[in-house]
Amino acid sequence: MIRVVIADDQALLRGSFKVLVDSEPDLEVVGEAGTGAEAVDVVLERRPDVVLMDVRMPGMDGIEATRHIKDAARVLVVTMFDLDAYVYDALRAGASGFLLKDTPPADLLAAIRVVAGGEALLAPTVTRRLIEEFTRTPVPPQVKGLEGVTEREREVLLLIARGLSNREIVAHLQVSMATVKTHITRLLAKLEARDRAQLVIAAYESGLVSAAA
Repeated sequence: MIRVVIADDQALLRGSFKVLVDSEPDLEVVGEAGTGAEAVDVVLERRPDVVLMDVRMPGMDGIEATRHIKDAARVLVVTMFDLDAYVYDALRAGASGFLLKDTPPADLLAAIRVVAGGEALLAPTVTRRLIEEFTRTPVPPQVKGLEGVTEREREVLLLIARGLSNREIVAHLQVSMATVKTHITRLLAKLEARDRAQLVIAAYESGLVSAAA
């Protein structure tokens, strides 16, 4: 059973999400919050697997709340605002995925399962937006560099940053799925990254992704 907390300042929307999530046999809503501060308290008390986190909430917003709970639960940011800054800030704060509120219900449910399984939910449109943002306003490296990362691992990291799935990386590099997963596991360890989303951020901030990417 995947335990879910819903954080949104609109009670009607929280209720709609709850009905949707609870309709699935493998998903269960274990808590709700209307502000970022409430979200932090509920997550630390209920210890869910996934948090559906709104961005704009009274007081502490969803991005700040994510910073407080990123080690306690995986965060899937769900917002109506399709803005570059929100995507980047959410991932930097520790979110594992980013969806818009007009996402079809089936895709939202699938996203919860993906994030609960330890993967990041980064659609190609999101990664393209991030690349464009870094091209416009380069950010000085703020994370551990790529020392110790092999050439093949750098290639895998670049493909991840471009939004390719594991299956697409397998096809691109003409290697086995097991090999790709091994490279990703090593990248997570070497870059001290928690999940795929953090690998994407590391690729941008290390300078591996450039305007040419």
